[in-house]
Amino acid sequence: MKLLPSISMTGLLLALSCSLLAFQGRVFDEEEASPLPPNANEKAEWTFARLHYTMSSEFAYRGFQRWAADYPKADRQFVMGVRRLTRLHARPIEQVVDANGNGMFDWPWIYVEDGGWWTISAEQAARMREYLLKGGFMMIDDSHGDSEWENFMRGMLLIFPDRPVEDLKDADEIFHVMYDLDERFQIPGTRFIWGSRQYTADSRVPQWRAIRDDSGRIMVAICHNSDVGDAWEWADSPKYPERDASLAYRIGINYILYGMTH
Repeated sequence: MKLLPSISMTGLLLALSCSLLAFQGRVFDEEEASPLPPNANEKAEWTFARLHYTMSSEFAYRGFQRWAADYPKADRQFVMGVRRLTRLHARPIEQVVDANGNGMFDWPWIYVEDGGWWTISAEQAARMREYLLKGGFMMIDDSHGDSEWENFMRGMLLIFPDRPVEDLKDADEIFHVMYDLDERFQIPGTRFIWGSRQYTADSRVPQWRAIRDDSGRIMVAICHNSDVGDAWEWADSPKYPERDASLAYRIGINYILYGMTH
């Protein structure tokens, strides 16, 4: 597995809130492919890798693939923040990683959107288990409520049938790698802000959870009842709350730096 070496934490920039304001006016058109920068596929220390997984027919809705929600705007706009706020050499564009192939072993950090909708086969589960135990890191985002949690866990139990999911404590290292995140509130998706969707009783409280390896390293970091990716996607909108976007960037950056140094 091509895991990358640890990176220096010295000199990381801390002015997140001010930098987020600089996103105003930078708009990505989701209907049209934005031009790629000349250095789009340059070799880098870190690349935003997004998992392409399958969905069962019962979850299909007009052909929409949940793994691609917010893609690619959220990915690229978040990478803009990573490049601005850290010294991490990040590739400008994302990488889609298919759950059916061995390509995931080339990427030490993988983002999973809408994990509450995935369908995992035994073969895929074995590959993900090997990836994670060899040092890989997965960030699971945007699952809401008990039903999505139960479906997410059906897949996760195929990957790790004997490893517990724990609720992370405020003092956990992953919340203090770069930013101290003792206060973590719910990060809302736009459907809860200017859409018609209402939080249900089982989706109102954000849960920050994890699965560890035998040495205590977090392999899977889970953001349940929050939509971090939506905050990345809409950080350039004056309609999206800056406070929520700031936490989303801090969470993502902490998870990257933790995954790359542990």
